[in-house]
Amino acid sequence: NIEPNYARLAQFGITPASLQYQMQTALEGNIVGSLLENEQTTPVRLIYKNSSNRSLAEISNLKVFLPGGQSVPVSSLVTITPQKGSAEIQRENLQMMSVVTGRLDNRDLGTVMAEIQDKVTKTIKLPQGYYIEYAGAYKDQQQSFRELLMILIASSLLVFGVILFLFRDFRAALVILLISVLGISGSYLLLFISGVPLNVGSYTGIIMIVGIIAENAIFTFLQFRETFRMNNDIGQSLIYSISTRLRPKLMTATGAIIALLPLAIGIGSGSELHQPLAIAVIGGFIIAMPLLLVVLPSLLAVAYRDPKHWKHLLPEKSN
Repeated sequence: NIEPNYARLAQFGITPASLQYQMQTALEGNIVGSLLENEQTTPVRLIYKNSSNRSLAEISNLKVFLPGGQSVPVSSLVTITPQKGSAEIQRENLQMMSVVTGRLDNRDLGTVMAEIQDKVTKTIKLPQGYYIEYAGAYKDQQQSFRELLMILIASSLLVFGVILFLFRDFRAALVILLISVLGISGSYLLLFISGVPLNVGSYTGIIMIVGIIAENAIFTFLQFRETFRMNNDIGQSLIYSISTRLRPKLMTATGAIIALLPLAIGIGSGSELHQPLAIAVIGGFIIAMPLLLVVLPSLLAVAYRDPKHWKHLLPEKSN
């Protein structure tokens, strides 16, 4: 509580309004103007440095400027006494609660929350009837993760259903789905190596990779089926289908990686928002090459090693 000494104010020739303005500038800040930028007005607040962390002694030693230009400590003009703030009880779902908030400073939300949860678990022993709930941005992030995970599962099943409908071949659909899902490992691996946490952007990139790898795998299988119908040789058909699609795959992957590289490195303002997406997509493209060139033909060779499994690949004989 700050109580002015009006006799001292009159002695130094300073008005209560001037004292209040200087004290507010020192402790809370005052809006002294505005800045017009991009058709948007931003208020400019004048405030003393480190004003939010001042102790009672530091507040007492704040300087107040007099009309003549001199300055005196605020303690010579006012009486400062510590008092308890007004009690505030917060409730949610008819339960009393205490809210602890914080702001991140050059740290990602996932890492900070993991550290907080670890320290809370180790150091805080709650009495019976009390519990801790993590809310705010972290709760919203976890909800987004659950929704994106459902989207990822739904997109994978949709890819499987479309391939099964087009080819009417369970083995082909299963192999292509497996290759698409394995592509996620490249995204996770590059995110781990680069130290970028999982967020909405990275999950979006993972979902994109599933579709991209599935598309390339479908083209490879179509080429394999068409070639097999001409020569009836599984090995030669696989070699031809892989070699035929090699150049387009390399060009697509290389072009995408080069285009996303500035975002992945973090070049430019605002790039940190899209960096997880770019890293996830680049990791998926990198792992896609060995998957499409080595794993896919190997799985197809295993799936159709028995002649009774590839009879349906042959064209139907006309009467």
